[in-house]
Amino acid sequence: MVASTTEQLTALANTTVVVHPLVLLSVTDHHARSLSRNSSKRVVGVLLGQDNGKTINVANSFGIPFEEDEKDSKTWFLDHNYIERMYDMFKKVNARERMIGWYHTGPKLRASDQEINDLFKRYIAKPVMVIIDVRPDTVGIPTDAYYAVEEIKDDGTETRKTFLHVPSAIEAEEAEEIGVEHLLRDIKDSTTTTLATRVSEQLASLQGLQSRLRDVHRYLLDVAAGTLPVNHQIIYHLQDTLNLLPDLADPMTMQSFTSSTNDQLLIVYLSSLIRAVIALHALVD
Repeated sequence: MVASTTEQLTALANTTVVVHPLVLLSVTDHHARSLSRNSSKRVVGVLLGQDNGKTINVANSFGIPFEEDEKDSKTWFLDHNYIERMYDMFKKVNARERMIGWYHTGPKLRASDQEINDLFKRYIAKPVMVIIDVRPDTVGIPTDAYYAVEEIKDDGTETRKTFLHVPSAIEAEEAEEIGVEHLLRDIKDSTTTTLATRVSEQLASLQGLQSRLRDVHRYLLDVAAGTLPVNHQIIYHLQDTLNLLPDLADPMTMQSFTSSTNDQLLIVYLSSLIRAVIALHALVD
């Protein structure tokens, strides 16, 4: 594998992997069928779609037979003959969908991922690996996308293989959106109101933010303790993020926050008054 240059790493970092809902449903079904066979191990499959340069469109997928020894990360089996047969059949159905990578249900990176990724290089030069977290308590986007690269050390020592995390998103075409809406309508609790749904979604978003902040906190503690090496790119990104935070010591900023909070509380107060007047009017009638 050719060592990645700074330009190549920058190009990969600017790549966005777009996952369609059909893929999420297919992977979830694959995982559920694995659980029905009393197996709690992760499942592995192939991703199909289009590589549009800066955007990787993951439109379809199929599961493949996979076994591994959880005690020995170097012991695993993947049926590549099955991959070739299934891929030939999928090409007959939709020739636009090419093999672009592979997935597993993690939920985290495993020691054998590099070896499995090398196997997929038989079919595609630059496979994308997407970890899809199928756990029901997952907060936030359930996908993490990676590309395998060789990390060049500043001290000139031997390079090592690692995974570069790239942004991922969930997007759907119009037909998929209609199908997803019908599914959500079937599973939605009819006793909950629109307001309760919005509050629940906002709470889930805040929980996701809290989880990410905890990950950042643990990473910084490990770096400070010397457990992990300093990655200047990550530090730069954190610094850029923190620079976007408002300066709470600035009187003008505090005044703006106070004014905005008072406006919101006034709306809540007026809503309570109107609700009380309507209830009183109904009682009098």
